[in-house]
Amino acid sequence: MTQIFLSVAAVLGGLSVAAGAFASHALREKISERSLEIFETGARYQMYHALALLLVALLISRNESPQSTLVASGWLFIIGIAIFSGSLYALSLTGIKSLGAITPLGGAAFLAGWGALAFGAWSLKF
Repeated sequence: MTQIFLSVAAVLGGLSVAAGAFASHALREKISERSLEIFETGARYQMYHALALLLVALLISRNESPQSTLVASGWLFIIGIAIFSGSLYALSLTGIKSLGAITPLGGAAFLAGWGALAFGAWSLKF
């Protein structure tokens, strides 16, 4: 799991930087200010959770048998990025307002991921 989560975290972090640059340079003149804010929120939360996934990978690497709560946390962060950030990117680029109804599902995955991380960290041995 460590290699998977480290690799996915690196890719998602890099894509977050690319998304931010894309928003600043390519989208600024093409979409509304509000749509640009929505897109940038997606990129920001993607970066936050890519870093969280990196932390999860490092915590898992410290243990011979990874805790299921830490593994769940990592997958929940990945799912949250796909749903939360993905829906915000799609909403800002297409203007389809119904995509906003999907975003809270990604937010719930983020919250569950943080909860699983807290639970898993509580029982870690350092």
